Amino acid sequence: MISIRTWAVAAGVALLLMAALVGFGNFAAIEGLVTWGDAGKTAQDIAASEGLFRAGVASLFLVVVLDVVIACALYRVFTPVDRTMSLLAAAFRLVYAAVFMVALGYLLDALRHVDQQVLSDVEAFSDLWTAGLGLFGAHLLLLGYLAFRASYVPSWLGILLAIAGLGYLGVFFGQDLTISTYTFIGELLLAFWLVLRGRRIPTTFARGFATADQAEDSRVG
Repeated sequence: MISIRTWAVAAGVALLLMAALVGFGNFAAIEGLVTWGDAGKTAQDIAASEGLFRAGVASLFLVVVLDVVIACALYRVFTPVDRTMSLLAAAFRLVYAAVFMVALGYLLDALRHVDQQVLSDVEAFSDLWTAGLGLFGAHLLLLGYLAFRASYVPSWLGILLAIAGLGYLGVFFGQDLTISTYTFIGELLLAFWLVLRGRRIPTTFARGFATADQAEDSRVG
């Protein structure tokens, strides 16, 4: 059985990789080619740098895969705290990943267009992604609660995660998207903590987690 320590490190590595992919895929490859309010220029720039745009879209599809990995890994990490809340947090992230994947379909449509429809596709992607951030914010709020309660995670990290969740919920309710740039610090610190300190989670929690899993399996059986 994979230990909590292994799941923690896996989640941390996946979070860091996801941050790099989002930075390239959205902010460099897509945002860098889009001129909001100017459909003609946007279409021209994407046509001139189609390879970069395709690479950006591909990197964001990898983000969806990583979101699934992270949801499962964090569920395992925080199960000893509260299995039900951990499952709910994972469910929010998985549904968010599904919404994000649907949003990416609009970027694929943009690749098939060579006219002003391209900007409409990119705007549809952005709107749907923003809507999905409400789910992501709920995920981070629950994660913050779990981290705050976990004796093997610093309580300040739980507070920062909850703040990050509120930031994304603010975006969902119409606040400027740039607010998430500042609240992202909680997610980033979680990633580094999992990579650097995840290996030091007390083995008693790993054993307790295994026992809980076995007990659950026996009840199901």
